Amino acid sequence: MKHPLGIITCTLTSLFAAEPGPPPGNAAKTPPDAAAAPRYLSESPLPKGWPEPGPFNQVVRKKYPAYRGAFTPDASPNFGFWRLFNHIKKHEIPMSAPVEMKLDGAATRSLKMEEMAFLYQSPEVGETGGDGTRVEVRDVPVQEALSYAWQGARDDAALAAARTALDAALAKQNLKAASYRLLGYNSPFIPKTKQTHELQAVIR
Repeated sequence: MKHPLGIITCTLTSLFAAEPGPPPGNAAKTPPDAAAAPRYLSESPLPKGWPEPGPFNQVVRKKYPAYRGAFTPDASPNFGFWRLFNHIKKHEIPMSAPVEMKLDGAATRSLKMEEMAFLYQSPEVGETGGDGTRVEVRDVPVQEALSYAWQGARDDAALAAARTALDAALAKQNLKAASYRLLGYNSPFIPKTKQTHELQAVIR
């Protein structure tokens, strides 16, 4: 089985491999709008049955099948990431995308992370249960969520804009969020301007 980082490296190599250009004197012309349109760059497989992120810069309602993931409670993305990375390395679990971060969705509009999860590629991979005191593998039932995807930095301004759009859509549709989560689809190997994120209000 390939090491998870090896999978990412191979994916990146093929992703940025040079493509043959048009014949001399017959250069392809790309409309400015098309050139600027966000496009998801996949580095690792999505969990079985999961929709791709997007469409970008708008709120949409999405359905997610049941899935399995390794979860760790932590307010630090760094500590949470490496704890989960060591878990999948030890158990030879293939790397997937996205990384899931459960957020504090209190009325204060805080977006502090409460829990991080690495998602398994299918519920048939691995086994549920604890791995030490800080990692738990569990199955998550079918979910629906309002989702706002964007490409670029994951800074306070981007998160606030996404949260504002979600809250407006929730109010318009007379819905209430059961929880909020942030899905991060790309590694630091991808330039920040090309990284894809989704902020979601889970509604059931």
